[in-house]
Amino acid sequence: MTTMTIDARPAAGEPPARISPRRTLRHGLTLAWRNVAQLKHSPEKLLDTTLMPIVFLLLFLYVFGGAVAGDTHSYLQKLLPGLVAQMAMFATMGLGTALNEDIHKGVFDRFRSLPIARSAPLVGTVLGDTVRFVIVMTVLVGFGSALGFRFHTDPLSVLAAFAVAYVFYLAVSWVSVLVGLLAPSPETVQGLAFLWVMPLTFGSSILVPDTSTMPGWLEAWTKINPVTHLAESVRALTVGGPVGDHVWFTLAWAAGIVAVTFPLAMRMYSRRV
Repeated sequence: MTTMTIDARPAAGEPPARISPRRTLRHGLTLAWRNVAQLKHSPEKLLDTTLMPIVFLLLFLYVFGGAVAGDTHSYLQKLLPGLVAQMAMFATMGLGTALNEDIHKGVFDRFRSLPIARSAPLVGTVLGDTVRFVIVMTVLVGFGSALGFRFHTDPLSVLAAFAVAYVFYLAVSWVSVLVGLLAPSPETVQGLAFLWVMPLTFGSSILVPDTSTMPGWLEAWTKINPVTHLAESVRALTVGGPVGDHVWFTLAWAAGIVAVTFPLAMRMYSRRV
């Protein structure tokens, strides 16, 4: 395990009863760097992250392009922003598996013996996984651009699109953390993750922007689905069109997800390790 240096020494030689938010953040960032260093020494862990956006883009583009938009070029302009939302969801799935593996290896038992904030190991795990998000988005946009995708808005709007996607990614990461804490073994984490990721991603407007052709019950679901709001936010901010309330709904969903899952994850973490 990567060597860590955490400045958490209490004045009287005992762990402090309460650690300030500033020191909590510093502890979390230190543990986040540990996760980044692990990826640096084990780059094969990012193989699925690198290949996944390429496979999905090629598969969906050439299977659905002609049927949905008439040609692949027109469909690409709608598909890629939607895949930003999908990849933001899928990129969180490895987080729960890595967390569960660390728990079984006793890494988190070591963390509990350190005079650090109780939430720092989980916060560090989530922040450290930002590397995965950046790689996924870079590969997706880079490969999509090679196929003919082009941004049609200004750079500030494009930056805002990926900022919204990142905020939602961080929120959903806490769901993955909770799954990793609940799962009995690393092998079961992926299966449990698919149970909630698949309905949210494929039951949305990611692949089919015009949801009016769907059955009534499915169309109603897509309208309240937070992934739909994220996909429409990214589309409007990258290729143009009315943003409407999609950004605000996305951010509200992100805040709600964190408000529910973060306390549950902390409670489960206290019981699990």
